[in-house]
Amino acid sequence: MELEELSIIEKAALLSGGSEWDSRGNDHAGIPSFVMSDGPHGVRRQLGEGDHLGIGASKPATCFPTAGTVANSWDPALAEEMGEALGQEAHDLDVNVLLGPGMNIKRNPLCGRNFEYYSEDPIVAGRMSAGLIRGIQSNGVSACPKHFAVNSQELRRQASNSVVDERTMRELYLTGFEIAVREAKPMSIMTSYNEINGVYAHENKHLLQEILRDEWGFDGMVVSDWGGSNSAVAAVKAGGSLEMPSPGFTSARELENAVRAGTLSEADLDKRAAEVAKIARATAFVGVGRDDLLADDIARSHHAIARKIAERSSVLLKNDASALPLKPGARVAVIG
Repeated sequence: MELEELSIIEKAALLSGGSEWDSRGNDHAGIPSFVMSDGPHGVRRQLGEGDHLGIGASKPATCFPTAGTVANSWDPALAEEMGEALGQEAHDLDVNVLLGPGMNIKRNPLCGRNFEYYSEDPIVAGRMSAGLIRGIQSNGVSACPKHFAVNSQELRRQASNSVVDERTMRELYLTGFEIAVREAKPMSIMTSYNEINGVYAHENKHLLQEILRDEWGFDGMVVSDWGGSNSAVAAVKAGGSLEMPSPGFTSARELENAVRAGTLSEADLDKRAAEVAKIARATAFVGVGRDDLLADDIARSHHAIARKIAERSSVLLKNDASALPLKPGARVAVIG
């Protein structure tokens, strides 16, 4: 069965999650469900049901150096090597879409997730992210750069409004994403929680359609941050493909009703459903089970890679003019 043969409600159902971390597939159309998982520096493949925040115990996986560390290397090839290892672990742990890299610009020093992001410089962030994305996707796993866009603080990030002029937005906050999209061609991208100039990111046509798709040529899936979709109809019109996590069938019925009422075109619904189906088919694995764990030899080799990345990302500063009150010959412990 072709996608076009599905009913309106069947196509609409593809556009919201089936559970906390899984998409909703359609067996009749040959569209498998796929698994999404954090994160930018380690695969967090959840074992079962989560707590009230949807988070629970995870399969063992390698913890790689964070983006803030790897950026110190100024080496996209090193980021790509890390991405290859991340992608292999995602594949072997039955994760189809790895939710990273994090690409927020480090604007606010109080942002509690700055360690996840590469830099305050969009060129560094873009080039390093492109390397990581290429590495992840070399394993048939989709990378998912985030959080698109203009999301540089944690305080009230689910309700804040980033007011920014077009030039500043493009030169500072979008340049890194543009480099990553054009150079590495990620199969998916995650929107941010915040509004940009009064319009939520997942419902922002200027951002998702006019810039991301029309200008940069992105042809993949746009997924909301978890709980970051406020209107299923507005999202589909703007270019949002998938709402996560599962809202049950509430959003699917909202989309069906909008199509039947003529307030949403079925053509837009078809576009978004095709984007979800495309990534579901492109990342489908054969011979990987949900209970599989990493092989011991892979875990050992990836620990060695993580150590090498940490070593090559270390920065040693010379104590010129006794800036630090250290006595020559004294032993110093460097921690962090």
